[in-house]
Amino acid sequence: MKPSKIAYKPVGMLAGAASGAAAGALFKQVWKVVGHEQDAPDATDEHRGWKEVLLAAALQGAIFAAVKAATDRGGAVAVRRLTGTWPG
Repeated sequence: MKPSKIAYKPVGMLAGAASGAAAGALFKQVWKVVGHEQDAPDATDEHRGWKEVLLAAALQGAIFAAVKAATDRGGAVAVRRLTGTWPG
């Protein structure tokens, strides 16, 4: 295994935990604007319609994916700066 991959493992794990928390907080703020409510609907909430539930799920997934990609990319760039090689 390349040294850059080994160096990236702990960076990736820490960044993953932090990005999950950040994405969750970002989604809550976005949902307050989009949904005009404090909490996003759960899939099993019988008082919410399909459109609202699916919109919330799609928005949450998109935010989590974008934050994860940005975090992973930033971590890889940091490892390359430290080790001189890309961790891929």
